[in-house]
Amino acid sequence: MAAAMAVTGGVTAASGAALLTRKVPSSGEDLPVIGLGTSGPFEVGESATQRAPLAEVLTGFFAGGGRLIDTSPMYSSAESVLGELLTPAMRAHAVLATKVWTRGARSGIEQMTHSEKLLGSARLDLIQVHNLLDLKTQLRTLRTWRDAGRVRYIGVTHYTVSAHAELARVITREGVDFVQFNYSPVTRAAEAQLLPLAAERGVAVLVNRPFEDGALFRSVRGKPLPGWAGDIDAGSWGQLALKFIVSHPAVTCVIPATGKLEHLRDNLGGGRGRLPDTRQRAAIAAAFS
Repeated sequence: MAAAMAVTGGVTAASGAALLTRKVPSSGEDLPVIGLGTSGPFEVGESATQRAPLAEVLTGFFAGGGRLIDTSPMYSSAESVLGELLTPAMRAHAVLATKVWTRGARSGIEQMTHSEKLLGSARLDLIQVHNLLDLKTQLRTLRTWRDAGRVRYIGVTHYTVSAHAELARVITREGVDFVQFNYSPVTRAAEAQLLPLAAERGVAVLVNRPFEDGALFRSVRGKPLPGWAGDIDAGSWGQLALKFIVSHPAVTCVIPATGKLEHLRDNLGGGRGRLPDTRQRAAIAAAFS
């Protein structure tokens, strides 16, 4: 793979290009392929020192063309921090995704209503049953909310390969709009059944744990970026990983979490320019192995 362009310090010729988008199958809405997760970085207190970098990340995210932000009541203060940092201009473009993570219909309604309050929105874009907890009960409420226009999309999530079979059963029978699960160049189990099934059933896919909680970067520490990375407009190892993920046609959006503007800008680069073909995808997976 001969390098087709110079790659320096994470900057490529595609840096100024628009983010690639994918359609949500159930609505036809276009979503940028790079989103933003809040687990970890947004779990902070009220300190201005802690929150200032997050405000910069949000500004950079929307300025760079991002839209979907994923959070959860499971992530301690993340919902409230996000809700307080979003400006009216950001809200006009944001697709806010949160989760319900409790047992019982009443508890679920109370939690989701609280999420609306924390996020400052009377109608959320996406609510997902977090880790499939009390699935049937919470989906029953979510369908009612979707029918009433209180939420636009409903979905389910998990973060381990062991849950993929159950996620597959859910998207086959439950009529959800979104499914969220883990996928990366080194964890490819979803390619066998879950990704093809989501495409077949018309379910949008959100990808979590794209960097394997940092293990992906540790695996290439000290290794130079391959020269052929320029062939797909990748200027960093992170961009290679993200381009591997979004090059799968069933993936709608990947949601790396960050609280650093530099990392956010690098992540957005993973959704711009050329994407790898089958041969290049294999080379990316091999490079991280």
